[in-house]
Amino acid sequence: MKLEALFGPPGESFLVLDSDTALTGPILESWMDSDAPFLVDNKEQSESAKKDLYYDWRKVREIDATARPPRFVFNSGQWRGTAGILTRDDFAPWVEWTFPRRLRHPKYFMPGDQGILNYVLNQKAMLEGLRVERRSIMRWPGRDLRGLDAGRLSRKAAEPFIIHWAGLKKARFSQMNGFDLLAFFEKVYYSRLPGGAPRRILASYLYTLSVWLREICLRMRLRTVLVD
Repeated sequence: MKLEALFGPPGESFLVLDSDTALTGPILESWMDSDAPFLVDNKEQSESAKKDLYYDWRKVREIDATARPPRFVFNSGQWRGTAGILTRDDFAPWVEWTFPRRLRHPKYFMPGDQGILNYVLNQKAMLEGLRVERRSIMRWPGRDLRGLDAGRLSRKAAEPFIIHWAGLKKARFSQMNGFDLLAFFEKVYYSRLPGGAPRRILASYLYTLSVWLREICLRMRLRTVLVD
């Protein structure tokens, strides 16, 4: 769970990134002017999206009378934080600190850490004045890749963003939004490994095979459920 970074050495800054992200430039350097302890992506979402992707504050009021409409929401696949400001106790009403971690009220929050993290940061910001800065730091290939392409990256001329392929997985890279960017990062990565070219080809085949096998298993499970 990504929340663990919050409980490191007090004052330590950290950056959380999902595995399906890539940086188009020196993102940390672009944030040097920010002294807020938390920095998150600034995205506007509809009310229905907030309920589906984060939490429904009206329902949360059934278990927390202090719940209010969120001031902001953000994808937890990329955010900067500072350790020692929030504690496990701040999350204890919502998270069981067992192994594996469990949500105490899963029907009120999106599964995983995203809903809970958004809720706690919002509540702390509204009730206790916690500073959470919002900037446009993420680009989602399903909607907007303006000014970001392999040519600009190779010339180091692209603006610094975090590209996040959230929910955009395909069986083949060539079918992915922002394929040229993925191919660029993949080529750079394997160029630094011994036997990079054949390893890149093998990894591509194994990835495609894993996606197909996962799809077959899912269809078999669904068919079994329907038959039962």
